[in-house]
Amino acid sequence: MVAPAPTQARFTLPIAGMTCASCVARLERVLGKVAGVQQASVNLATGQASLQTDGSTAIASLVQAVEKAGFQVPASQVELAVDGMTCASCVGRVERVLGKQPGVASASVNLATGRATISGHGLNADALANALGRAGFPSRPLSDGEAERERRQQLQQHELHTLRRDLISAAALTLPVFVLEMGGHLFPPLHHWLHAAIGQQALWWLQALLTTAVLAGPGRRFYHHGIPALLRGGPDMNSLVAMGTLAAWGYSLVALLAPVALPAGSVHVYFESAAVIVTLVLAGRWLEARARGQSSAAIARLVKLQPEQARVRRADGSEHTVAVAALQAADILLLRPGERIAADGVVVEGHSAVDESMLSGEPLPVDKRPGDAVSAGTINTTGALAVQVQAVAGDTTLARIITLVEQAQGGKLPIQAKVDQVTRWFVPAVMLLALLAFAGWWLIGSRLDLAVVNAIAVLIIACPCAMGLATPVSILVATGRGAELGILLRRGQALQQLAGIRVVAADKTGTLTEGKAVLTDFHPRPGFDPEYVAAAVAAAESPSEHPSAQAIVAAARAQGLRLPPASEFSALPGRGISALVDGSQVLVGSAEHLADAGIDTQPLAAVARHLAEQGRSPLYAALDGQLAAILAVADSIKPSTPGALAALHGLGLPVAMVSGDNRITAEAIAGELGIDEVHAQVLPAQKVDVVKALQARHGPVAFVGDGINDAPALATAEVGIAVGTGTDIAIEAGDVVLVGGNLQGVASAIALGRATLRNIHQNLFWAFAYNAALIPVAAGILVPFGGPALSPVLAAAAMALSSVFVVSNALRLRRFQPPRGVAA
Repeated sequence: MVAPAPTQARFTLPIAGMTCASCVARLERVLGKVAGVQQASVNLATGQASLQTDGSTAIASLVQAVEKAGFQVPASQVELAVDGMTCASCVGRVERVLGKQPGVASASVNLATGRATISGHGLNADALANALGRAGFPSRPLSDGEAERERRQQLQQHELHTLRRDLISAAALTLPVFVLEMGGHLFPPLHHWLHAAIGQQALWWLQALLTTAVLAGPGRRFYHHGIPALLRGGPDMNSLVAMGTLAAWGYSLVALLAPVALPAGSVHVYFESAAVIVTLVLAGRWLEARARGQSSAAIARLVKLQPEQARVRRADGSEHTVAVAALQAADILLLRPGERIAADGVVVEGHSAVDESMLSGEPLPVDKRPGDAVSAGTINTTGALAVQVQAVAGDTTLARIITLVEQAQGGKLPIQAKVDQVTRWFVPAVMLLALLAFAGWWLIGSRLDLAVVNAIAVLIIACPCAMGLATPVSILVATGRGAELGILLRRGQALQQLAGIRVVAADKTGTLTEGKAVLTDFHPRPGFDPEYVAAAVAAAESPSEHPSAQAIVAAARAQGLRLPPASEFSALPGRGISALVDGSQVLVGSAEHLADAGIDTQPLAAVARHLAEQGRSPLYAALDGQLAAILAVADSIKPSTPGALAALHGLGLPVAMVSGDNRITAEAIAGELGIDEVHAQVLPAQKVDVVKALQARHGPVAFVGDGINDAPALATAEVGIAVGTGTDIAIEAGDVVLVGGNLQGVASAIALGRATLRNIHQNLFWAFAYNAALIPVAAGILVPFGGPALSPVLAAAAMALSSVFVVSNALRLRRFQPPRGVAA
C-alpha cells in the first residue's frame, strides 16, 4: 500500500547510486518536476534529497521518479515499541494508523512482544511514533538491543506491579459491594438484618459510592483507553469493558436517583456487576501479564549467559578484572575452570573442555585446544584457558542469537492474516449484537432491566484478546524453546512452514559428513614414479579449497614430499582441476573431466568401481595427457547423522541426499545410512533443480546445507536449514540455523514447528469457539427455551479466563522435547 502525501511540508529521502555533481543536478531536475514538489535539494555527501512539498505528493511518485532516473531509494525498516495494546483490535488499529503514514509500504504489529515493524521508503521513526501516540498508543523507536531489553523488562515489571496494586484495590472495594448485594441471596438472614439495620436506600448509596471508587480508581485504565478509541472509531477490548460497566453503573444510578424514570418492575441496581466486572477483568489481565512474562523467559535466560566481568592479561603480563563492556578485540581472556566465557575468541593457551549446551543444545562438553574457537556465554569446565578476543558486545555469537530470536518472535505466521481479517470487525460486530440484544429484550420482553443486563453480558463476554494472542504468544514461546535447543529461527514464519514439510533434502559434504576428507587410496599406473605423481597431483591441487584437494595436499605433506610450484590453475566445479606443474600438464578429477581432454580412463575403471562401492570418492590423475594414477578420498559420517535420519523417518519424512560424488559412491553411502533417495553427480548449480524436482514430486521441501554453493538451494526450498558450522553465506540464506551443526536439530525443528502449529490451532479454536458459543448465551438466546441467562459477573469471569487459557496453553511449548532419541 502506498501512503499519501506527508502532512509536513519538509522531509528527506535517501538516494543510492549518486557518484558526482551531475547526478545531483539530474536528480534535482527530476524531483522538481514531480507534482506537488516545491523545492528539491540533493546532497551528494549525505546521499539524501531534502524536499519541500505542498502536501499532495505521494512518496511512491518520488520513488518512481528517482528509479526512472537510474538511481535507487533504499527501502528502510523501522521498529517501534508500542504501549497500550490490549487485544487484536488494537493491533489492527495500530497497523491501519501506520499504513496511512508517509512512505509506509507495510506494517506488522505483534501483540505479544509489543513491537511494530514498518517497511517503506523515507521513513521517519519519530513521526511514526508520534502518529501512534496521537491514536492513543504511546510509542518510541527501539534503541540498541541490550538497553531495549532492559527497558522492556522494567516496563513489564511496572505493569505487573500496577496491575497487582489495582487488582488488590478493586477487590478490597468490590468485596463489600458484592456482600451487600449478593450476600442476602446466599444467606437470607443477612439480607433481613441489613435491610432492618441500614435500609435499602442506604445500602444502594453505599454500593454506589464503593462502585464509583472502583471505576474511577483501579478501573480508570479501561475508560482512559477505551472511550477515546471508541470516539476515534476504533473500539477495542477496553471499549467493551468501559461500555458494559458504565451501562451497569449508569442504569443503577438512574434507579437510585430517579426511579420514576424507569418502567415499573425495572427499578433494580447492578452496582455489583460493574465492580465485579472491573475486578475480574483486572485479575485476568494480571494473570495474563504474568504468563506473558514467562513466555519471554528464554530470552532472559540467554541474556543472563553473558557475564558482567572478565579477567584479562595485559601486555606486561599483569592481570586485571574489567567490565565485559570494556573488552576489545585482541584482549587476552584468562579463564579458570567453571568460569563463563565473556566474548567470542580463539584459544591461544591451555587445554580444556567447554560446555556449549546453552547455545547449541549439545549435552557433552567440547574439547578445546590452541586454535579452536570459543563463544561468549559458554562455560570452561576442566582446565585453564587463555583466549584471544575476536568479537565483543553485539558482535558475539550469543548476541546474534538473541537478536535472531527477538526478530523471529516479532514475526507473523501466514495463518495470522486470516485472524486479522476477523478481528478487524470483531468489536464493532459485538457492539451491534449487544444493541440487538438490548432492543430485542426490551421490545419482546418489555423488561428494560433485563435488556440492559443481557446487553452488558454480550459486551463483557466478548474477548478479542484471546484471538489476538493465539498466534504471537505461541511463536514467542516456541522460538525461545528452539534457541534453548540450538535451533535458531531467523523468521517466525518458518514455524508454520516447518510443520508442512514433506521431504528433507541434505547436502552430503559437511552436512551428513564431517566435511574433512582424507586420502584413503593412491594407485599409480606401472611406469610412473609414485612419489613424482603424488607430488605433482598435490601441487596441482594446492590452490584449490575443495575438501578433496586439501586431503590430497595434507597427505603429500605428511609424507614429506616437496611440492613444486603450480601455475595456470583452473577448476571446473563438479568435474576437477588442471594446472601446470614443472612444465607438465596435470589433470585431476572425474572420468568425465579426463574424457573431455581425450584421456581414456578405462584401464582403471574397475579399480574406481571397487573404491566407489566402498563409499569412497575415486579421482583420476593424468600427466601430459597420460592416465597416471587413481586416488580415493573419503569423508567420515558425522556421529549424529544416523540418529538424525532415524528421527526424521520417525516423523514420517523421506530423506534425499544431494551429492557431487559418482552414483556408485553416493549409493554406497546412502545404503549405509538408510537414505531414501539419492541425487548423485549433482553440480552446484543443479542443486536448485533437485529441490524443484522434489517439490514437484513430494511437496514442501526442507533443504539442509552448509556451504556457499548451497545458498541458492536453501533459498529455493520452502525451509532452508543452515548448519551453524557452515559458511556465513549459507547461514544468511537459511530460514533456520542449527547452532551446533548437529543434524539432529533438523528433526527437532520440524517437530517443534508441528507442535507450534498444533498449539496455535488449539488456541484459535478456543478463541473462536468461546466467542461463538457464549456470545449468543450472553444475549439470552437460551432463556425462551427454559435455559439460563448469563449474568454480567459470570460473563466477566469467562472473558478474563479465556485469554489466560490461551497464554497458558502456549506456555506448554516450553516443555517441548525433541523426538525420542534426539538431543537437539
